Amino acid sequence: MRATARTTMAAVLAVAFAFPGVAVAEPQAAPAERVPAERVPAESVPAESVPTASAPARVVVPSRIVAVDKVGAQQERIVVYSAAMNRNIPLTVLRPRDRGTPAPVLYLLNGAGGGEDEATWQEKTDYSEFFADKHVNVVTPIGGAFSYYTDWVNDDPVLGRNKWQTFLTQELPPLMDKQLASTGANAVAGISMAGTSVLNLAIAAPALYRSAAAFSGCARTSDPLGQAYIRTVVGDRGRGDITNMWGPVDGPGWKANDPYLNAAKLRGTKVYLTTGTGLPGEYDTLGARLIKGDPAVLTDQILLGGAIEASVYSCTQQMREALAREKVDSVVTVRPAGTHSWEYWQQDLHTTWPALERDLKG
Repeated sequence: MRATARTTMAAVLAVAFAFPGVAVAEPQAAPAERVPAERVPAESVPAESVPTASAPARVVVPSRIVAVDKVGAQQERIVVYSAAMNRNIPLTVLRPRDRGTPAPVLYLLNGAGGGEDEATWQEKTDYSEFFADKHVNVVTPIGGAFSYYTDWVNDDPVLGRNKWQTFLTQELPPLMDKQLASTGANAVAGISMAGTSVLNLAIAAPALYRSAAAFSGCARTSDPLGQAYIRTVVGDRGRGDITNMWGPVDGPGWKANDPYLNAAKLRGTKVYLTTGTGLPGEYDTLGARLIKGDPAVLTDQILLGGAIEASVYSCTQQMREALAREKVDSVVTVRPAGTHSWEYWQQDLHTTWPALERDLKG
C-alpha cells in the first residue's frame, strides 16, 4: 500500500481514538447499552434447545420462523430462530405492493451497529418510501453489531456467538423464499463494515446472490492496515477480541476472509463498489438533513467521516484492480467528494438500485 494510504489510515485511527463517541455514520453505543438481538420481547429460544441439569447436551433445533407481525402496509417484522447462534434474530422486511406476483429478495445490511442502534436504513434514509413502488422484498436483520457478519471461530465474552455467515447464507434464505413466496433470485448490499461482509458472503455462497453491492466498504482484511481498521471496529468500539473472529492475526482465517485476496471467487456475481474521496461534499454542511444545524455533528462528520472515507477510497481502488485482474463483472463508482455518512449511502442505494433490479430480473 502506498505511503499516502498508510498516512490516511493512521489519521483514521488517531481520530477514532481521540473521539471515541463521535456521531458520524454509525454512532457508537457502549456495550452495556446495546440491545442484543436475542433480547427480543415476547419471543424466546425454544425450550428444547436450552441445556438443563438432567440434559446438559443441547438439542439442535432447526432454524425456523417464530413470529410474523405486520408493522405497516408494506412492512413486517419477522423473527427467525437461528440454530447456528441458538437465538432469535428479528428482521425488518419491506414487502412489494403486489403480493400476488413472486418478487426477488434484496438482503440489505446495516453497518457496525448491526441495527441495534439508531444508525439504520430505517432511521437514517428514505428506504421505506424508495422501495414502496419497487417489486422486491427487502430483508434487513437486526443484530450482529461489530461482528462483520461472519462466522467467528470462538464465542466472545462480550459479543457472544456470531455465526452470521451461516445464518445469512444457509439458514435464512430458504425460510425467506418460502415465507415471502419469492422468485428465488437474491442480491445483497451493505454499508461500511457490512460493505466488507457482503463480498465475503458472496464468496462463501457463490450461487446465492446474483449481485453484491458494497457501499463505502473496505475489502482489505489481512494486511496490517486492514487489520488495524477491524481492530478499531471490533476491539475498540465493540470491546470484542478480534482473535475470536478469524483466529490469530496473520493466521489463515484472516486471509480466507480477505475479498481482495479471494477476488477470483466473485466471478459469476455482479459486484458494485461505491466510495467517496473523503473530501467534504454536498451533505457535509450545516444545512444537511442529518446534520440538523449542529456544528459538533458537522465537525465529526468532516474529520472522522472524511478520514474513514479516504481510507475506504484507497481500499476500493485496490479492489477495483483485483476485480479487473480476475475478470469479475463489476462497476466501481467513485464520488468526487463525500464522507463516511448516511446521506451518501442513501444516494448510492438510489443510483445502484436500477442495476440491481436488472440483475434480479435477469
